Amino acid sequence: MRTFSAYVEWDPEAKLYIGIVPGIRGAHTQAATLDELSSNLKEVLELCLEEYKGELDDLPRFVGLQQIEVAV
Repeated sequence: MRTFSAYVEWDPEAKLYIGIVPGIRGAHTQAATLDELSSNLKEVLELCLEEYKGELDDLPRFVGLQQIEVAV
């Protein structure tokens, strides 16, 4: 068992949550609720890992987030 971190944002135009697992090609999805998004991300991540040919230890690991302030 391994835990992955997902980046989640709200798209106000589409009125959907968008989820991305950084570093895993193809691991992204969208949903109307956070519960549905979590389920969708788990499913797509499992599919992506089935297709992955390398070692799991070679995958990128989540380090953290940084907030960058800019004048607009």
